[in-house]
Amino acid sequence: MNSLTPSGDNGSFGNMATNAVRLGLLFLFLYWCFLIIAPFVPLVVWGAIIAVAVYPLHIKFAARLGNRHKLSATLLTLLALAILTTPVVMLAGSMIGTVQTWSADIERESLRVPPPADSVQEWPVIGEEVYSAWQLASESLTAAVERYAPQLEGLRNALASAAAGVGSGILHMILSIFVAGMFLATADASAAGTRAVVTRLVGPRGPKLIALSEATVRSVAQGVLGVAIIQTLLAAVGLVAAGVPAAGLWVFLVLVLAIIQLPPLLILAPIIVYVFSVADPLTATLFAIWSVLANSSDAVLKPLLLGRGLDVPMPVILLGAIGGMILSGIVGLFAGAVVLVLGYELVDFWVTDGDSAAKPTGSSSPPEAT
Repeated sequence: MNSLTPSGDNGSFGNMATNAVRLGLLFLFLYWCFLIIAPFVPLVVWGAIIAVAVYPLHIKFAARLGNRHKLSATLLTLLALAILTTPVVMLAGSMIGTVQTWSADIERESLRVPPPADSVQEWPVIGEEVYSAWQLASESLTAAVERYAPQLEGLRNALASAAAGVGSGILHMILSIFVAGMFLATADASAAGTRAVVTRLVGPRGPKLIALSEATVRSVAQGVLGVAIIQTLLAAVGLVAAGVPAAGLWVFLVLVLAIIQLPPLLILAPIIVYVFSVADPLTATLFAIWSVLANSSDAVLKPLLLGRGLDVPMPVILLGAIGGMILSGIVGLFAGAVVLVLGYELVDFWVTDGDSAAKPTGSSSPPEAT
């Protein structure tokens, strides 16, 4: 008598194998699709962030234009491009002009560096070295360039690499603004599609989580980027008023530090020392006071702007923004805040829901003592 495997087992194994092959092909197909659209994902993410941040302004603008949403989206896109490109062109023109002037003066040997003040020697750690290099440059700039040629070559390469990265980032942001304009022009359809997908994934709490994500993006845009821009403008006023050379470069560095939540005083402090070395005491003192105020302005502005309209504590948003930026760059500034806020909301819901479930649904009177 032959021992036969029941046909039911063969059928079950066959179904499992078929399903495994189907799932494998499905994941392979989805991965292939992801590879195709991967180059466009950063543009779409940035476009969505920009669109969410300016959506309230878009609604108000469209209402003034007779509910013409596409016209409003087009005008806002052009305005955003003008806001982005105007300071970039001015900064690039200023830096190119400064470099050309310095290059021409070096070739004619007419560029003169003022001698350092004796107080430079008293700077901690680097005073003697800075004084020696500065003194040599004031006596003969050509000799200083020849002596420090390897360091200057490394600095030139670093600046060229940084300039290429900045140019790529600006082009990326311009394309993202166009994507944001398309999102704004089709805002209703985009919102409905997003709401349907999120509701399908997380259930009836989907719309609330979407609203919380939108509010978080706007909060970060106001409380982080907005404060960084205000700090940069204040620093720019001080640098230009004090006549600091290459002010455009220092303004850009201040903006970078302010965005990544580092104190702009890291850039401004050495410049304050420089101004005290070359300017009159009144100008240097006023510049120092103004720089300290610009550096400290975030302590006043951030509590006012960060977390407005949210029931989430401000430290949660700030930690999410900083941690996300460390992990994923500037995009992580927004993505990290959104993820941490959503995580905080889910944990709060879980704890609250657990407390609610633990409470008795009805009230009962204790039995009377006999």
